Amino acid sequence: MAIDVEANMRIPGLTLKSANQPTQAINNSSVRFTKMIQVPAIPKPGELLQVSMRSGLLLDTTVTRADWSDDRGLFIVSCTYAKRSISAEEYQALITDSDWTVKQLP
Repeated sequence: MAIDVEANMRIPGLTLKSANQPTQAINNSSVRFTKMIQVPAIPKPGELLQVSMRSGLLLDTTVTRADWSDDRGLFIVSCTYAKRSISAEEYQALITDSDWTVKQLP
């Protein structure tokens, strides 16, 4: 039986280069991307978790923690993007995906 959880993903910063626009450095240290997903079991810290986007891309993440939220009645699975850097294509697909919500940390 699948379990509904909220994925709370941290991604690395990146630099976007364009031929007709100035180079843009994006710092994602205070941003999290969240999405409701289904998992067969609550993942443990250190486990690999693949999350999907509407474009069909799958992102590999590493689980850092899983906490129960009494207020929301579900587990929140915190994870980080598994690779050292995220490509511009993956970043654009993520920020334009309506299934993912961008949360600014205080």
